[in-house]
Amino acid sequence: MVNKIDTPRSIGMNTKPPKKPKAIDPKDPYYGRLKVRGKVFVGTVIKRPFHKDATVEWTRIRFIGKYERFEKLRTRVKAYNPDSINAEKGDRVKIAECRPLSKTKRFIIIEKLGSEYLFKAREEALEESKVKDKPKEEDADEDGNEALSKKDENKDQGDKEPVDKTLIDEESSKEDKEEKKGDSE
Repeated sequence: MVNKIDTPRSIGMNTKPPKKPKAIDPKDPYYGRLKVRGKVFVGTVIKRPFHKDATVEWTRIRFIGKYERFEKLRTRVKAYNPDSINAEKGDRVKIAECRPLSKTKRFIIIEKLGSEYLFKAREEALEESKVKDKPKEEDADEDGNEALSKKDENKDQGDKEPVDKTLIDEESSKEDKEEKKGDSE
């Protein structure tokens, strides 16, 4: 049985309640029955594969005492995205822990804080780095036939009779000896 209320209920945190959705969802913390408890994080929605799912990521810094350095780590969690919030990719959101909603979801988005600064630029740069340069297409002949590449030309030359390399080496060494004699005189 779903609570049919017009005003959002308090979830026990300082958050701005969203507008009432068209359909009431029982997993909505403001208009449904889901109780929110535990830890609260602020992160960015990086994926939204399905209608009410979102992957939220945030970074943290950890000190490594042995090396006296800091390490930058990132955490990614799956979160439930209710219709009343409807966070999109690139939005900064506040998520809170709740009961397990599925095999991997244990968080719910409770507030949309705005959009992430430079999120689209970072995504575009990532896509550009994945795309490799395409090889240049070779010009076509007048007949529309493609020009042969060097590899194809070498293959065509390979059909001719093989040349004995030892004969060529002997001839070139004789020529070198004659040149040396001519230089010494």
